[in-house]
Amino acid sequence: MSNEVPILTITAASIGFFHTLLGPDHYLPFIVMARARQWSIAKTGWITVLCGIGHIGSSVVLGLIGAAFGIAVIKLEFIESFRGNLAAWALIAFGLVYFVWGLRRAGRDHRHDHFHRHDGGITHTHTHTHGGEHVHVHERSDSMTITPWILFTVFVLGPCEPLIPVLMYPAAKESILGLLLVTAVFGGTTIVTMLGIVLLSTRGLTRIPLRQFERYTHALAGGTIFLCGMAITFLGV
Repeated sequence: MSNEVPILTITAASIGFFHTLLGPDHYLPFIVMARARQWSIAKTGWITVLCGIGHIGSSVVLGLIGAAFGIAVIKLEFIESFRGNLAAWALIAFGLVYFVWGLRRAGRDHRHDHFHRHDGGITHTHTHTHGGEHVHVHERSDSMTITPWILFTVFVLGPCEPLIPVLMYPAAKESILGLLLVTAVFGGTTIVTMLGIVLLSTRGLTRIPLRQFERYTHALAGGTIFLCGMAITFLGV
């Protein structure tokens, strides 16, 4: 193994960490959805890891195909750029739809009082919402089941931009072992960083009193994901 491989390995760990840390799309969707959907820490963790594997795996497969068949880096970069735009617009669409759904749900869950007058001048009030008890069980179950897979699809579409040109191709020129090592280090660092940020942030949010905004959590989650996609598309975040 040449001296280039250890250098590339250290570079892979550094890029994996900072690329994830500086890319809010790697963790914000999980943080806000975990809060809105009231996912457990375990569920939040495995969804994050699953999406991270899909995110990295799609670029790894493309990079391995390119290295095996000698496809020029510039062609792969074009494909990755196209995938990146597609993923960003998918994030925008998902966020917007979820935001609108969240607003409708917030309106339906609005609490209000009903006054009743009975014979003899006796009056009483009761408070209820038009959500909660009127939502069909299968409707809630279906929406909670499909959300993780929507996120997974978006992350599979999203590329790891520096992986192929900066790490995989230079490592492939040294050795197959070097290629596998560099790729594994980058992937492992990326997923661990995603998981760490998501779990720490999720635990932190549970300590913040947000009861007065509770019925808006779905709308806020959708709005956050929408803005995240917009930032990627128009600001290059």
